[in-house]
Amino acid sequence: MRHLVWFRNDLRAADNTALHEACRDREAQVLAVFIATPAQWHEHDMAPVRERFLWRNVAALSAQLDALGIPLLVRTVDTFADVPACLQSLCHEHAISQVFANREYAVNEVARDTHASQVLAADTIALQLYHDAVIQPPGLLTGAGSPYTVFTPYKRAWLRQLLSAPPVVLPLPRQRHARFPCQADAVSLPSSLPMDVWWPAGEHEASKRLQQFVDERVSDYGQQRDRADLEGTSQLSPWLAVGAVSARQCWHLALQANRGRMEGGDEGIQAWINELVWRDFYTHVLASFPRVSRGKAFRESTEAIRWRDDEAGFAAWCEGRTGIPIVDAGMRQLQQTGWMHNRLRMITAMFLSKNLLVDWRRGERFFMQQLIDGDLAANNGGWQWCASTGTDAAPYFRVFNPVSQSQKCDPSGAYIRRYVPELASLDTREMDTRAIHNPPDSLRIALGYPLPIVDLSASRQRAIEAFQRLRG
Repeated sequence: MRHLVWFRNDLRAADNTALHEACRDREAQVLAVFIATPAQWHEHDMAPVRERFLWRNVAALSAQLDALGIPLLVRTVDTFADVPACLQSLCHEHAISQVFANREYAVNEVARDTHASQVLAADTIALQLYHDAVIQPPGLLTGAGSPYTVFTPYKRAWLRQLLSAPPVVLPLPRQRHARFPCQADAVSLPSSLPMDVWWPAGEHEASKRLQQFVDERVSDYGQQRDRADLEGTSQLSPWLAVGAVSARQCWHLALQANRGRMEGGDEGIQAWINELVWRDFYTHVLASFPRVSRGKAFRESTEAIRWRDDEAGFAAWCEGRTGIPIVDAGMRQLQQTGWMHNRLRMITAMFLSKNLLVDWRRGERFFMQQLIDGDLAANNGGWQWCASTGTDAAPYFRVFNPVSQSQKCDPSGAYIRRYVPELASLDTREMDTRAIHNPPDSLRIALGYPLPIVDLSASRQRAIEAFQRLRG
């Protein structure tokens, strides 16, 4: 009996449902494959830093699988449409009887898997798909039988489901009795860039960082998660995005640290578990309402908003030269590292969609083109929350004041100094600390830092009026 494991964004050996099921029969010979689709990645706006990280994790996975007696083959086709024929050819070549993979939930991925299943079924080869990318599979329904669209009742249902059927973290498969009779393919790695040093690849690195976060910082997460100047978050999102660590593993360690309690106990752990629930919620929304992965607003009425055509403003936002220090710091962190603190993602997204009144989809796409942790469900959910177009979104009249947000999330100005060198000469004296969040015009001119491209108060009112027009 020969099994094929089709890896996608689940690049780990431990707690991998598809791999675990393929290896359940100890006598089965197991082969693995990763199918690259560069044209599709480009169409989906995959960031170059994410693609490089993906390949480095494929290489790390290959070494780990090889030690288990499971060779990893690497194939490249253009798009998802070419994948079924590629799988079919592999199955014929290696006499595969079953293919195992973990589900993905966006529209194009679902269509790819449906097509692959049909092509393989014609050859009496079963494609077995498993829920693995989330803690709780998408599709939780209300008492009325409809998908949840508000986070708080969703979380209650999520917790009830976990209490009745706690997810199991699966162990690393044992070494195979019989190695599959072929050699693993060499993984060709793209050239590295300086930002890549921030993101070491592999399941071992992900597990180490997860354990360190839970051991050393999770208890402070509730107080420090919104502080851009501190290492207050887990920063595990790049490894979660490629599946080098699982959400179940995160949940399991958090639960252990909280002495088995899913509610109550350590406030920091509870705050972090809440973020894991949000991650599941956005995947649930993506799976339940396919329009959000087709570039449509969840709240369909907001499609009528008259977004501004502001090319100069959009370019200034992308380049981090809006004249709003905290916005510019966030956008420059993104460009320099491929990652941005979550509070800064909210501040910068709301500035673009509300203060500049630029279509949120442009910002969503730009983020995906830059982020090492680019994930459609999380990125789309975050952008639609900020733009007040999504499920359980911020009320339309909620518009962050980036100056007051800056004072809260970067009180000493350390984060701004790190990413906005024009303002780095401002020291930590009280006067300079106040000024760094919104320098007076004379100081901006002296330091070569731009004036604000928009009046915060007037632009806030403009955004509110744009949404009010939808209400008649």
